[in-house]
Amino acid sequence: MATKVVVLGGGRVGGAIVRDLVRSGGWDVRVADASEQALAQLAVKTGAGTIQADLSRAEEVQRAIRDADLVIGAVPGFMGYQTVKAVIAAGKNMVDISFFPEDPFGLDAAAQERGVTVVVDCGVAPGCGNIVLGYTNTRLDEIERFTCMVGGLPVERRWPYEYRAVFSPIDVIEEYTRPARLVEHGRVVIRPALSEVELVDLPGIGTLEAFNTDGLRSLLTTMSHIPFMKEKTLRYPGHAERMRMLRETGFFSQVPVEVDHTRVTPLSLTAKLLFEAWRLPRGEEDLTVMRIEIVGRRDGQRARVVYDLLDRYDRDTGTTSMARTTGYTCTAVARAVADGLFREPGISAPEDLGKMPGVYELVMKHLADRGIVFKISETPGDEGDRGENA
Repeated sequence: MATKVVVLGGGRVGGAIVRDLVRSGGWDVRVADASEQALAQLAVKTGAGTIQADLSRAEEVQRAIRDADLVIGAVPGFMGYQTVKAVIAAGKNMVDISFFPEDPFGLDAAAQERGVTVVVDCGVAPGCGNIVLGYTNTRLDEIERFTCMVGGLPVERRWPYEYRAVFSPIDVIEEYTRPARLVEHGRVVIRPALSEVELVDLPGIGTLEAFNTDGLRSLLTTMSHIPFMKEKTLRYPGHAERMRMLRETGFFSQVPVEVDHTRVTPLSLTAKLLFEAWRLPRGEEDLTVMRIEIVGRRDGQRARVVYDLLDRYDRDTGTTSMARTTGYTCTAVARAVADGLFREPGISAPEDLGKMPGVYELVMKHLADRGIVFKISETPGDEGDRGENA
């Protein structure tokens, strides 16, 4: 019997999840969204069932998932926490990609009480990178340093931003304003977002810039034994400086200002203006680039493991690379939960799955079957090691 799954959110990433589930077979797929147009398009393109629902309301979420065996959350970040809370209250297992700013472990007790499995942050990063770290943690005797650099970029660079977004500009701006939490010498330290810019040469794309963002999230709790950890966002060189100029001038502020006797929130206006400037038009190609570097020890010898990913827009299906890498990681984890490879009650992070036998292999095969392939190399730790404070 097919597993009944309801996908909450029919945007670009939610749509990619729906299409992948339908193509995979073995799922009875429905998608819930407030937009009649988005639902109609997905119904025509995929054959999935549709449910019109205002997902900002808990009762509407629970109505949409009433008959579901598994729920996938693909709503905007600002709605994510309350959506997960509503799903837990309904007693449903869930895989979520909304990357909400609240602490997901605040819902752990409720999920355990209901006996449901909820896996959060199941995108590309956080998500796939966490699974890699969880898996590598079982293969090395100890890990000294974890670095993840990741970015979604347009193939065509256009002035002035040389950037396009496949999701809401407000969610992107959040990355540029929220202080970045890193781990140095075993302690959590705070750095401003967009800080410590460095140039990085990556295979297949060349030189990009990397800067601090708050992407470690659950790793700060689950991998606290690792003394050095950081996550950086990748963009074309010069982007960070432009964003810092806007931020420091106040364009990202949420404090209203008065303009011609009207109260205006700078962030709302900025996001409105950037929406069109950053919008990735249908058919325009993007790419996703990621480097994961893990340094540790095995059998007394230092080891350095590097995962490199360069994924591109799928011309055959018109699916953006960011939707592919995020959505297909999510559907792989959904398969692991549905098949019983991972069924821990409570709130779990992707690194928890990476530690479980068979899950890493399932995810990597699932991605590779869809053309998302990591180049993996392992060398002695001192070879190419930039140092613990790099």
